[in-house]
Amino acid sequence: MLEKNQLETLLSLCLDSKADFAEIFEEETTSESINLLNGIVEDVDLTNRKGIGIRIYCGCQSVYGYTNDLEMESLIEFTKSLKEAFGNEQKNCQITFKEETIENKHKIEINPFDVELKDKVKLLKKANRYAHCDARIFKVQCNLLSVCQHVQISNTKGKLVQDTRIRTRLPISVYAKENDKMQSGFEGPGASSGLEYFSDEFIKEKAREASRVALVNLEAKDCPSGKMPVIIDNGFGGVIFHEACGHALEASAVSKNQSVFANKLNTQIASSKVTAIDDGTIPNGWGSQNVDDEGNPQQKRVLIKDGILVSYMVDQLNGRRMNMESTGSSRRQSYKYEPTSRMSNTYIAAGDDDFEEMFEGIEKGLYAKKMGGGSVNPQTGEFNFAVNEGYLIENGKITYPVKGATLIGSGAEILMNIDRVGKNLARAQGMCGASSGNVPTDVGQPAIRVSSITVGGTCNE
Repeated sequence: MLEKNQLETLLSLCLDSKADFAEIFEEETTSESINLLNGIVEDVDLTNRKGIGIRIYCGCQSVYGYTNDLEMESLIEFTKSLKEAFGNEQKNCQITFKEETIENKHKIEINPFDVELKDKVKLLKKANRYAHCDARIFKVQCNLLSVCQHVQISNTKGKLVQDTRIRTRLPISVYAKENDKMQSGFEGPGASSGLEYFSDEFIKEKAREASRVALVNLEAKDCPSGKMPVIIDNGFGGVIFHEACGHALEASAVSKNQSVFANKLNTQIASSKVTAIDDGTIPNGWGSQNVDDEGNPQQKRVLIKDGILVSYMVDQLNGRRMNMESTGSSRRQSYKYEPTSRMSNTYIAAGDDDFEEMFEGIEKGLYAKKMGGGSVNPQTGEFNFAVNEGYLIENGKITYPVKGATLIGSGAEILMNIDRVGKNLARAQGMCGASSGNVPTDVGQPAIRVSSITVGGTCNE
């Protein structure tokens, strides 16, 4: 990492122009991926990344560049080339740093990079054994992903802060076959934790769950289509809110009026049963950080309170455009990306409805126990999501598993049609891609009931 005097030189140079603000993001990251297929190690990948990104503001305009040439002479020339975007104006600014000490809320007991490779392979083989719990399972793929990212962030307002982020994840994919039918199941637990996160019992639970889904789907019938009530279960069910609503609450969309929720602060955008939160402070949360990627302390952000939109997720640059303060929501994949407003751990808060009562009164509907991927139009919130594990509801009861189901609608519509919110809040892990790269994010919710939503299906009846 650069020394204070080096940072002062570069930041002062940035302001020798019409610019009014500059920021330096430094990163040193080690990433490891171990891939196991049916108990055999397929590959091991260890990557080291080191570089620096410099961003300069002039009002609401910005210029950004990055380099992995960290020699001071080269950095000076690099900085000069960037600041020329805003001309030359000798200011001789002096930067005085106020170093910040940030509390680490994400304690690590077993750093994955301190553990021998053979012991990490043993962990994967354990997951493989647990997943092979039925003769119909013919393929199990397990990955152990570990990342240690150390960052230093400084700017012309005197900010100087460091943060170290360690994350681990264990994606498990299971494939089952019977006659001419083949189905899959997936679990991808992860956290801002070390290997202590993966206890024997935890690995067994997740591996068996992935296998259970694959086996259930072997018995599934084609799903009927039409408008109907849908119960979406907890955990990864929150992906619909994340994609169809969460992105529309990021300042990167709101500041450009490219969001269906632009200019709707303090108005009702959801059922009064809905409170939605983005919380980057959850201890050891997959999407948590001590500070965001502009060096601001992470926050717990209540976005929707009892159906009322009360806050957006705001980064510094879009905050200028919106005349709002940052909410600590700026994130990026690496120094190669200019940061912008992004989600962290986003979820619908627990309600007070009993899960069993959600099924009452439904003549024909769908229980979406596990959601999959999909596509979203970020400007309109219109979405199309696959259901990885679903069941038909008839006369208030679950009857049989279905396959080929999709949920089709818009974020604004689904928020208003939520008429039950359960008590069983759970979160699940994923990766979110946007203009500032792929970042780890949690999605979550308790079970919710949507009174009416279009279900796409493969049944010809």
